[in-house]
Amino acid sequence: MWQFWLIAAGIFFIGEIITTGFLIFWLGIGSLLAMIVSFLTDNIIIQTAVFVVSSCLLIFLTKPFVDKFITKNDKKVKTNAYSIIGKVGIVTEEINPMLGTGLVKVGTETWSAISEDKSIIKKDAQIEIKEIIGVKVVVQEKVLAPQN
Repeated sequence: MWQFWLIAAGIFFIGEIITTGFLIFWLGIGSLLAMIVSFLTDNIIIQTAVFVVSSCLLIFLTKPFVDKFITKNDKKVKTNAYSIIGKVGIVTEEINPMLGTGLVKVGTETWSAISEDKSIIKKDAQIEIKEIIGVKVVVQEKVLAPQN
C-alpha cells in the first residue's frame, strides 16, 4: 500500500508546482506520513486517518504563517495609469460636463477629465485625481487654503 501513498504524494507535489496557493503541498506531506504508517500497519482506515488528520493539522497550523509571506498585508503597489490616483494636477482646458470638455495635466501627462460632482472647473485650477474611468480621470477641485 505504500506505493499508493508515494504516488499520491507525487501527484500532490506536482499539483503544488502548478498552482500558487501553497495548500496542496500539505496534502503531499500527509501522504508521505500515511506512507510511513503503511510500513507499520496494513489497516487502510488507520493510514487514511493519518493522512486526513495530518493534512488538516498542517493546513490549519501553518495557514496564518504562510499568509504573512504570501499576502504581505495587502500592500499593493499602484502601477501604470493607476499610480496617478491621489495626485494633484492643473486644469489645462476647462472641465465642463455639459460640453464634454476638459483636460488636466498631472506631472508630464495630459488626461481627458470629468469632475467628480459634475461641476465646471475653470482653467488653471488645482485638482486631485480621484479615479480613472476608461481613458478619463475623475477629478475634484482642490480648494487652496487662504494665505495671510
